[in-house]
Amino acid sequence: MPNIKSAVKRVKTISTRTLRNAAAKSALRTSIKKYELALASNDANAPALLKAACRSLDKAVTKGLLHKNTAARKKSRLTKKLNKTA
Repeated sequence: MPNIKSAVKRVKTISTRTLRNAAAKSALRTSIKKYELALASNDANAPALLKAACRSLDKAVTKGLLHKNTAARKKSRLTKKLNKTA
């Protein structure tokens, strides 16, 4: 633990942000996984879940969790999977 007051505050801030980022990344992975499971089981709800997954990816970019090109690549691949099954 640091001795300097500002460093102590940084440690607390970083731990809070780490928890928030972990929760957001987990939610992102969950939305993608739900979509992929629906796609695998030929669920009619897959297009709606794709939309939700893309929205989650866009939010992750806004929050700084993912780079915009990474999100674009993931959205492209998810859409490609849907088009391949249709």
